[in-house]
Amino acid sequence: MGYRIKEIRLELNMTQQELSRKSGVPKAIISGLESGRITVTTTDTLLKLARAMGKKVSEIFFEMKV
Repeated sequence: MGYRIKEIRLELNMTQQELSRKSGVPKAIISGLESGRITVTTTDTLLKLARAMGKKVSEIFFEMKV
């Protein structure tokens, strides 16, 4: 999941700080998720991150097959 957050964030040309400001999720949590140090998080955190990036939670959790 963390790699998808980073992948989407970078596609949007957002820094972790920008995503933190936009989502209300602490930068330390975003960094931990992206690096794999944090592997469990709340549904609320995922919703905030997804909304801030204009995505659905399923787009973060599941790899989209094209």
